[in-house]
Amino acid sequence: MRIATMITGHYTCPPPKGVIYAPMLIVKAVAEGLTKRGQKVYFFGPEGSKLKVTKIFSGGLKPLHGKRKHQILRDPKIDSAKAANLWDQYLISLIYQGALKGEYDLIHIHPVDRALPFGLAIKKIPVVYTLHDPIYPWRAEIFRMFQSKNQYFVSLSDAQRKPAPDLNWAGTVYNGLDLKKFPFSEKPKDHCLFLGRLLPTKGVKEAIAACKITGERLIIAGTPSEGDYWEKEIKPHLNKNIQYVGNIPYEETYKYYGQAKVTLCPIQWEEPFGLTFIESMATGTPVIAFDRGSAREIIKDGETGFVVKNVEEMIKAIKKIGEIKREGCRRWVEEKFTIERMVNDYEKVFYQIIRKGN
Repeated sequence: MRIATMITGHYTCPPPKGVIYAPMLIVKAVAEGLTKRGQKVYFFGPEGSKLKVTKIFSGGLKPLHGKRKHQILRDPKIDSAKAANLWDQYLISLIYQGALKGEYDLIHIHPVDRALPFGLAIKKIPVVYTLHDPIYPWRAEIFRMFQSKNQYFVSLSDAQRKPAPDLNWAGTVYNGLDLKKFPFSEKPKDHCLFLGRLLPTKGVKEAIAACKITGERLIIAGTPSEGDYWEKEIKPHLNKNIQYVGNIPYEETYKYYGQAKVTLCPIQWEEPFGLTFIESMATGTPVIAFDRGSAREIIKDGETGFVVKNVEEMIKAIKKIGEIKREGCRRWVEEKFTIERMVNDYEKVFYQIIRKGN
């Protein structure tokens, strides 16, 4: 297969040190994994991107963000949202220039909102969109508006599809993890962990509340450490028992997962997948998550953690976390959430689409 793919023009791939952008980890793994399998993968990204694929195209595009922000961002009159949109669409337009010449068998796009008009206008080639966000009603309506037979959607979980079961779904492909980067930890310390973006949707406030009531020690790692949510809901509660350790580089997160007795994920949105879930379980650390989105698909309730409804149930689950076998958490990830399985599933989906035709 000849596959053209892109994720963003905002950052190089991989991103600069200190930038954690979960979808990019998946994109890189899939692109390189398919290349290893003998597929021809053409990656479109800004100058400085480095992947082990067939060829990288930048079209001279410099990253919008990085070690240095692009000079256009210094313009006081800039519309940042429009600039970001057009930065991505420049790469997508390069892909379609090649597609019109018959250079690709299939296009794989991740920023779906930027690409839908191209897919609707140019129907001679199949395009696959991996959806990384929840499907809110307004997004479902827009997806339907742009729907055509050559455009296919891939979900990260079956739960993600529920708001729009009528879309042209090609399959569900669970995200995969490089298990070498998340070694098993047999003997954790006696504390809880929250690791992720410090946003209301991720439930930091609820994790703090559960640990304050139980008296458990909580380590908080993530970004940003600013804004109203930080000032009102997190910072006032920090003390010897509730500690913030900053934004941890991705390559060091395994240490924090492995040292914790449980990772708390009281999510406040319909989680499409939850990389945090599988990263934690890979080290042997069970997860307690609120019953939103994919939680029941990714966490084996009662075996690799607990899926609960509220803070009160989370408190009860923390008290019985010792019932969960760490070896079982690791085994579950080895069975369901490896990079090899993810790449294999994408390859199957792509072959099925090409054989089907438009």
